[in-house]
Amino acid sequence: MDKFCLGPTIYMGAASLSNVLSDVKRAFIVTDKFMNESGKITYVCDFFDKIGAEYEIFSDVRPDPDMETVAAGIKKLLAFDADTVVAFGGGSAIDAAKSISHISGRFVEKKARFVVIPTTSGTGSEVSRYAVITDRERGMKYPLADDSLLPDFALLDASLVVSVPPSVTADTGIDALTHAIEAFLSTGANDFSDAMAEKAMKLIFGNLLKACSEPENIVARQAVHNAATMAGVAFSNAGLGANHSLAHAAGAKLHLPHGRANAILLPYVMSFTAGCHTALTPAAARYAQMAAVLNLDCNGVRQSALAAIRAVRTLIRKLNLPSSFREAGIDKKLFESELESMTEAAMADGCMATAPVTFRAEEVRSIFRTAYSGKLII
Repeated sequence: MDKFCLGPTIYMGAASLSNVLSDVKRAFIVTDKFMNESGKITYVCDFFDKIGAEYEIFSDVRPDPDMETVAAGIKKLLAFDADTVVAFGGGSAIDAAKSISHISGRFVEKKARFVVIPTTSGTGSEVSRYAVITDRERGMKYPLADDSLLPDFALLDASLVVSVPPSVTADTGIDALTHAIEAFLSTGANDFSDAMAEKAMKLIFGNLLKACSEPENIVARQAVHNAATMAGVAFSNAGLGANHSLAHAAGAKLHLPHGRANAILLPYVMSFTAGCHTALTPAAARYAQMAAVLNLDCNGVRQSALAAIRAVRTLIRKLNLPSSFREAGIDKKLFESELESMTEAAMADGCMATAPVTFRAEEVRSIFRTAYSGKLII
């Protein structure tokens, strides 16, 4: 049976705080050390001070949040007895907050309301039923999936991302684009997820470069911010695919930011998935539809699919992102030493379940190697 979940209530703009948080009495804020020490957290704290709400800040979240951090957050949340959990930050803070909120809810009579305020435009975590938690001892990332991970509210204020550096804007923007593309290609796609994915792709292609080159352009920033959330709704309902499976593995083993790993792999995974240089797969027709959505000038399924792949690679280059693991500075010996474990991890990753074509281990290994060298003919 097909299903489409709209998820959290979404507010846009600075007025979001008073619309959603004006009745808070006790808030537990989950963020990272930078957001806390840089003073950015005052965006939330000043509002709570104004309305006389008590709050506690849990800022122990670091990139790729691990199980130990989640356990510590649960302990502090239960001790504080908050009526509202606020996630403030990027994907890591949001994923940690999701896990903390979800698990702590099992130990209380009434689960705290969960509000997410993203400070990057990319993860879509503010509207997705997924979270990724890291097991540092094993060097593995575990995607969690459950409707109960969905926040109650998502507040989208582009003023929070104006100060994000261009390199981070590019990384997170391509992460959002990958979400949209993989949701569009997913075996779980439907008319509703397609609508979100298509609009997200158009907004990203139309605004991401401008958001990077003109950081103060609030219109472009809000467009990318909205697109990331739309892509999050799309993949939360439709699922993802092989690109995320490979990126999860590469990010954990090669210590790359998630968005950067996605950006490196995306053209290579798209090329294999479409079968443009061997035998066209049914997925090629979806890439051709993507080309039509982006108004790319081309004829026929093969040429249209190739145009979509070229457009993605061109955007990545214009954003000054690396187009290979080698260009990203990954040592060849390290890459080769981790290749088998990356392949195994990618094959076991849950995102593979909704990939539009079947991937074998030798094909995943080949994609990793091609993505290291950067030799993609399109």
